[in-house]
Amino acid sequence: MLLRAARQRIDPELVLAGAVAVWIGFFLAVDALPLSSVGGNELARQLVLGVSTWAMLAYLLSRESVLVRVQTLLVVVFASIIEYTFSPLLEAYVYRIGTVPLFVPPGHGMVYLAALALGRSRVVRAHPRFFVAFTVLAGGGWAVHGLFIAERQDVLGAFWYLCLLGFLIWGRARLLYVGAFIVVTYLELLGTELNTWVWRETDPVLGVISQGNPPSGAAGGYGWFDLYATLLAPKILQGLVRIPRVSAWRRPLVATAEPPNGPSLPSSEVNTPPASSTIGTSAAMSYNASSGSQATSTAPSASSMYDQKSP
Repeated sequence: MLLRAARQRIDPELVLAGAVAVWIGFFLAVDALPLSSVGGNELARQLVLGVSTWAMLAYLLSRESVLVRVQTLLVVVFASIIEYTFSPLLEAYVYRIGTVPLFVPPGHGMVYLAALALGRSRVVRAHPRFFVAFTVLAGGGWAVHGLFIAERQDVLGAFWYLCLLGFLIWGRARLLYVGAFIVVTYLELLGTELNTWVWRETDPVLGVISQGNPPSGAAGGYGWFDLYATLLAPKILQGLVRIPRVSAWRRPLVATAEPPNGPSLPSSEVNTPPASSTIGTSAAMSYNASSGSQATSTAPSASSMYDQKSP
């Protein structure tokens, strides 16, 4: 009984978010180890980290609904496009190995699941106003620090913080963005501290927008992935559901007799149903098909069934 009560008290959503946080911390630490400590083979390290992260993501998705699976995979696709565009191509930030590590794309999916789990957790759902206010104040304080106090000015972080405010005000899933702020802040601070990636001082396009290392409102940037995923996933699922219905109409109709179950109209799938398919056991039967019909037809008339007394 005590064990069952303890299990009921443990929130599985917090367990999921905590497991992702531990996984991210461990893998970033392994990625930051000196090459000599992992056998001197960088490719082997990246393959192990990448395959393991994909396997972990697949396991976590197996426990989620179809909608969440589609949302997560959309986040992975969008984030991967952004990663390869802004890191090796534009070099807005640069990874230690010079390109996007193999564990990063599936890692974005795990970050989304962790943010979603925090938003679904009992403690956050029980106190939504508190956690929204905490996100606004903490993110705002960090943005102000980056603009006016930090040695390295952070205009990009302030802009992304405004994006985060927009998601919290007008977004349909506010608690998802609360979870994203917590998880992404943890991820960015740890990754830059371990030098897994480093942000440039200015943007790579205009060269005038200053960037923190990391930008203070990085969660606002991640919020765009979450927004696209939550908007597109239902439409994708609706499209997948409609496909079998359209193809079914293109198949030729096959004549199929249904078992008798009473008077009824023939099925719409039957072109020329035999008469037996429309006749049930309670319907009128032909003279030849009925057993004992002759005996019934020769039964005594009503006059022979009652005694007639003369007056």
